[in-house]
Amino acid sequence: MNYIQRIRDLREDSDLNQTQVAAILHVGQTTYSDYEKGKVRIPIEHLVTLAKYYDVNLDYIAGISDTRNKFPQK
Repeated sequence: MNYIQRIRDLREDSDLNQTQVAAILHVGQTTYSDYEKGKVRIPIEHLVTLAKYYDVNLDYIAGISDTRNKFPQK
């Protein structure tokens, strides 16, 4: 699974719409929609923000791991 499918699944599992997630990232809904469609590559800082928000590690979001580990704390 790639990060595009993973961020969509995380959003849907959290019962959020694209507008709500776009607000978390401080982008427009259209921009976030383009991330989910793969039209625009999502910046790494946005992936980190989503990982923190959903409390999952980046390996999970990137599709490297199917294990939903928590976001690492400092």
